[in-house]
Amino acid sequence: MKKILVPCDFSEQAVNAFRFAVDVADQAKGEVHLVHVIELPVMHDSVLMPVMSFEEALLKELREKAEKEFKKLKDKYGGKASVTSLVIFGATSRMITDYITDNAIELVVMGTKGASGVKEVLIGSNAEKVVRRSPVPVIAIKKYVKASSIKNIVFPNTLDTEKQEDLVMKVKALQNFFKAQIHIVWINTPTNFTPDRITFERLNAFAKRFMFKDFTVSVYNDPFEESGIINYANSVKADMIAMGTHGRKGLAHILSGSVAEDVVNHVDCPIWTYALKK
Repeated sequence: MKKILVPCDFSEQAVNAFRFAVDVADQAKGEVHLVHVIELPVMHDSVLMPVMSFEEALLKELREKAEKEFKKLKDKYGGKASVTSLVIFGATSRMITDYITDNAIELVVMGTKGASGVKEVLIGSNAEKVVRRSPVPVIAIKKYVKASSIKNIVFPNTLDTEKQEDLVMKVKALQNFFKAQIHIVWINTPTNFTPDRITFERLNAFAKRFMFKDFTVSVYNDPFEESGIINYANSVKADMIAMGTHGRKGLAHILSGSVAEDVVNHVDCPIWTYALKK
């Protein structure tokens, strides 16, 4: 987690994401890339000189305004972390995805408003595209918490060992970074019911297969997967929830349906996601 990207629209949630990213960078001796993307308006008469002049003046004004906001953020919350700030013009999700690849970013930290759903994460409907396309883990932040306070991580699991090796390695690295206890949980629902005895056998085999340390295994019975994750996380006082996502549908397709969206909307702790390889 040495190179961290924070897409920033200067909202309260984006500021919270920046503060968390600075904490992580300090701990990892890494750097934060603070990026503000401005989507350009379509100007059909851009061939005309007066319009081009107006465009240039507008872009200059927007850039200068963003740079002033960057300075305020870095002065107030940057601490000793290495922070690079940049204003980019273009389509938000594509520019962020390109920035991740071009700059060897290892983690994205982004703010979320939560109550209005995943499509309100930081940068409107572009956020789901960022999560879906990101080749690296993404942490969604609603309220600021100190990175050093992350000591209990809930890992809801489908126990599909063949498709999850990459995900599990990332989760173990996450656990090791925060020196946290990992809580591996199977959410038992009426539509996906398995006797507890069998599930515990599978959970223990899963933990042994991937050589987890400092972990617990649990079966949590609930009518729905999303509420089961939320209720279980509350029961163990989770500081973070780590979930795999399916890249083709982003956050809206963890485990099934719109589980991750509901989880993000109803918990205040950070949500870590990583897109499973197809």
